[in-house]
Amino acid sequence: MEFRDATAGGGAAAEEEVEAPLPEEISEVEKSKIGIMRAVVERDDPSAKDVDDFMIRRFLRARDLDIENASKLFLKYLSWRRSFVPNGAISASEVPNHLAQQKLFMQGLDKTGRPIVVVYGGRHDPSKASLEEFKRFVVYTLDKICSRMPGGQEKFMGIADLKGWGYKSSDIRGYLAALSILQDCYPERLGKLFLIHVPYIFMTAWKMVYPFIDPKTKKKIVFVDNKKQKTTLLGDIDESQLPDVYGGRLPLVPIQDS
Repeated sequence: MEFRDATAGGGAAAEEEVEAPLPEEISEVEKSKIGIMRAVVERDDPSAKDVDDFMIRRFLRARDLDIENASKLFLKYLSWRRSFVPNGAISASEVPNHLAQQKLFMQGLDKTGRPIVVVYGGRHDPSKASLEEFKRFVVYTLDKICSRMPGGQEKFMGIADLKGWGYKSSDIRGYLAALSILQDCYPERLGKLFLIHVPYIFMTAWKMVYPFIDPKTKKKIVFVDNKKQKTTLLGDIDESQLPDVYGGRLPLVPIQDS
């Protein structure tokens, strides 16, 4: 069976120092299961023919290579995508209130070639926009990230900076909605998430969200000690690619300009 490439596009000039990753080798077991799952989903939804094998593999991996469960999740995703993103993409004009908060940036690649995304949780103000707009913002952001992934790369790295986070920023409904979209519609896209400048008060919200986080996702989340912040980040990100606000050399670029 032909294994089609999933990720296209390159990086900006500032990212040239990071060598593009080689596509991960596909096991014979995965190849076989991808073929079977493709036949199943294309039978139930002909639009599945338009997706590549790497996407099929991500859904399979999210369900521990269980074809039946992965197929259900994938078919649900296709239906959701048609209804929630009828035009094929979310435009900036559909998420003006969240873009105005200047809370999400993307620049640079980590040592494995994953795009680096920085989100400032303390700038999030749920009172300024509806939950539906926030969901659109999450999709707008994830689509932007995926479009910037170098060839051979399927994951991204996140840095969630919670400096200044307080009850005004707390948004349990929004967090759960974002988590659902990430885990059910963009499975196996998150590579690692660093939580930095975490205030003690944030743990009240964390305890409410934590039970809904998939075990696979939990393993990718790292709480960073303030005293070891730069050292920890440099373990995964070269200084030339680290955002300048954290002691690196790259300026942050707003998600809409990336």
